[in-house]
Amino acid sequence: MQSGILVLDFGSQYTQLIARRLRELNVYSELLLFDEDLEKIRAKKPKGIILSGGPSSVSDPNAPKRDVKELAEIAPVLGVCYGMQLISDQYGGKVVPADRREYGLNKVKWLQSIRDVPLEQDVWMSHGDVVEKIPEGFELMATSSFDHPAAIKNDRIWAFQFHPEVSHTEKGIDLLRAFTFEVCKAEAHWKADHIADILIEDLRNQVPENDHVLCALSGGVDSTVVGTLLTKALGAKRVSCVFVDTGLLRKNEFNDVLKVYRELGLNVIGIDASDTFLERLKGVEDPERKRKIIGHTFIDVFKDAIKDIGDVHWLAQGTLYPDVIESVSPRGTSVTIKSHHNVGGLPEDLDLKLIEPLRELFKDEVRELGAQLGIPRPVLWRHPFPGPGLGIRIMGAVNKEDLHILKEADSIYVQALKSHGLYDQIWQAFAVLLPVKTVGVQGDARTYDRVLALRAVTSKDGMTADWFDFPAEFLRDVSNRITNEVRGINRVVYDVTSKPPGTIEWE
Repeated sequence: MQSGILVLDFGSQYTQLIARRLRELNVYSELLLFDEDLEKIRAKKPKGIILSGGPSSVSDPNAPKRDVKELAEIAPVLGVCYGMQLISDQYGGKVVPADRREYGLNKVKWLQSIRDVPLEQDVWMSHGDVVEKIPEGFELMATSSFDHPAAIKNDRIWAFQFHPEVSHTEKGIDLLRAFTFEVCKAEAHWKADHIADILIEDLRNQVPENDHVLCALSGGVDSTVVGTLLTKALGAKRVSCVFVDTGLLRKNEFNDVLKVYRELGLNVIGIDASDTFLERLKGVEDPERKRKIIGHTFIDVFKDAIKDIGDVHWLAQGTLYPDVIESVSPRGTSVTIKSHHNVGGLPEDLDLKLIEPLRELFKDEVRELGAQLGIPRPVLWRHPFPGPGLGIRIMGAVNKEDLHILKEADSIYVQALKSHGLYDQIWQAFAVLLPVKTVGVQGDARTYDRVLALRAVTSKDGMTADWFDFPAEFLRDVSNRITNEVRGINRVVYDVTSKPPGTIEWE
């Protein structure tokens, strides 16, 4: 713990955003379960503790609870949404079901000024209970448009009924800044160069001097940063990188990326395992099964690589924090969104220890880290590409013919983004081949071919995303090129779904 802020998760969908916003303030943040052992919390010596929101009511006997007074003895506390209700309930206030629930955009009126926050502020609310009576010894800071308490404080605790961490809340980051620096007296030490120094030191302490690491490369930004970080920390002789051609990469990507890795000075081996992956995926339509098959096949390929490399003790992966959040429910009760092929540990028979140096980082932090390590910007700012590759961008079973169609269409799309100067404005863009055929007319003849969906989103960290508003001319040109140049596609559609409710990838 770098003298930062602890965030205790009570089940909110926004909990990880609190941690993310604190890091934007260059303050180290760590996310723990709501019931983390008190002595473990104390041992971390946090500057502050934030209680997240959550879907429960404090009146529910099964609601997640813990003693807030014990936490406040360790460090200043901020309660958000459910956190405010928990604080109010435990300190003698009154929490009741709201006559009019407050969901979505709302306005609060501040009774005192805080930094640059306007006295009348737009905020994002999501709760069914309200604090009817604030606890004795607390001061009312703000009220909602329905005249409910929206913010309260005492000399050790702040609480907001709204969510300052979401982008919809006006000046929300300034409220977190005020709590973090003015109340907690935290220091802004969490910066890219500092992250690099910490991770390199951690790797040198974690991996014994004579141990050898096998680093799994996928062609994406995350694993590229991991390979470079490990090589800088341990040296190329102790880090063997393996880049696997699964057959599910983009057009020409295997050779192009392999060249980049060698230019970066990585000790890399290229393995063509495309036939193995495609054979195991034959006839498999369920996306979760596809992800698991791909993950297991990666492991098998690495087992064979280990035999050629020799004495290997560790397997390194480019797992990021959003991967962990989507794959593993923080409290074990919410629904897993989707599994990630690189999350969940290693099979026992692999007999390797797992090392995931980026597991607590968000994508933009990884890019900052990569820049500190000297990785060129064009490599770092490639759009995210999933480990399972095109296997999850073909809806239904994967085969060579469909892969060829998708690779050609995807290549046209990405080339067009770059030639129109749009690529760097977009977080992630890709094409999805649908298991749908429609009637078309091409060359005065009837066709009955596949539908291709285009996806492009803007985002900062991959936790939320909005679809990119293309000029109509761009979509028209790309659609014309794909339907004219790629045999097997006669219709192109554009996905205008944000995250949430959708995910960025379709599978």
